[in-house]
Amino acid sequence: MAASSNSSLSGSSVSSDAEEYQPPIWKSYQAPRPKRIICPREVENRPKYYGREFHGIISREQADELLGGVEGAYILRESQRQPGCYTLALRFGNQTLNYRLFHDGKHFVGEKRFESIHDLVTDGLITLYIETKAAEYISKMTTNPIYEHIGYATLLREKVSRKLSKSKNEPRKTNVTHEEHTAVDKISSLVRRAALTHNDNHFNYEKTHNFKVHTFRGPHWCEYCANFMWGLIAQGVRCSDCGLNVHKQCSKHVPNDCQPDLKRIKKVYCCDLTTLVKAHNTQRPMVVDICIREIEARGLKSEGLYRVSGFTEHIEDVKMAFDRDGEKADISANVYPDINIITGALKLYFRDLPIPVITYDTYSKFIDAAKISNADERLEAVHEVLMLLPPAHYETLRYLMIHLKKVTMNEKDNLMNAENLGIVFGPTLMRPPEDSTLTTLHDMRYQKLIVQILIENEDVLF
Repeated sequence: MAASSNSSLSGSSVSSDAEEYQPPIWKSYQAPRPKRIICPREVENRPKYYGREFHGIISREQADELLGGVEGAYILRESQRQPGCYTLALRFGNQTLNYRLFHDGKHFVGEKRFESIHDLVTDGLITLYIETKAAEYISKMTTNPIYEHIGYATLLREKVSRKLSKSKNEPRKTNVTHEEHTAVDKISSLVRRAALTHNDNHFNYEKTHNFKVHTFRGPHWCEYCANFMWGLIAQGVRCSDCGLNVHKQCSKHVPNDCQPDLKRIKKVYCCDLTTLVKAHNTQRPMVVDICIREIEARGLKSEGLYRVSGFTEHIEDVKMAFDRDGEKADISANVYPDINIITGALKLYFRDLPIPVITYDTYSKFIDAAKISNADERLEAVHEVLMLLPPAHYETLRYLMIHLKKVTMNEKDNLMNAENLGIVFGPTLMRPPEDSTLTTLHDMRYQKLIVQILIENEDVLF
């Protein structure tokens, strides 16, 4: 990349035709080329992960002189004041910039980690160049995002809908044309989410995006602000649940409207509860519905229901069936005649949740409510905390309590009352935020009491 002072951004207004829409991009996406200044002598005690660009212990003034005012030139040096600490000296913008350099298997001066010093410097020069040439532009990127322009998503969605409607009325063809492929490829995750928002989804729970730093191959644009994502690696973040790609700074402005894609949800167990229900477009996790239906159909009178354990290997088989087959998993009596296997699989699902049904955020509030001696005040406090649960968690807990109330109504046969079920489900549904055995043991009686209260007062609390 040759240095260039002639750089600007080009953009286009939102078009009604998906093929015509072009997000803005740098006309001259060019930065100074990295130029390694090699040390002419062999340096003693040179770290094995540095090359000939390492010049040993030299001062900032000496480093500046070695760089010779050449844009993109760089050397590595050891600090005079702190032996064993290393610095990257880089020439950019007619000045020498010094960065503390680290190595933990990869090279880094900030969050990004690189396999080589050359890649680190290249990425750094790109970032410095763009931030210098477009500082004002970058600061305004999030002020007028396309994400909030429903027109953009709607126009693309309507175009796709017209194509789909047209195809329904036409005879089915055996060959898919290139034009149809192009139209499908144009549907970004942004458009897919907009379409889901406007469907018959009655369980559109709010969900935050699960953003993780991502390295994009080839040119990519932010789906929030529609601007170019620059750099060699870690140019932005991607939601691992729905695939939304945005700048890191833009991710702070994205609404909590994640619509998980089933293709990205690898399993049922150990998956975040809200993520699972939104991916399947259901009120509650389908594993909860399927297991409870099976238990109520043939197990309500089973002695020791939920207290008696099924064979661990068979419970693991049920878990694998749900992970593999989803809602098509067969847990009928023909496959698992012992109902305790199904109850064990349901309890395991709750234990495996990364965030318990009674969330970490509300845990201490529930425990405090359980400690209230006055029964009426305690019930009111429990109700107030219930209102703080995320909607999907609240709905799951409500449905489970209705089921457990039915279990207690068959106490004469199954010998399971609300207190017994509280002992079983207390630590299953709620766990302290800190992994402390002492805290868990101390809180067990309050966990039991909370579940007991929820079961006995299910009709009032929910």
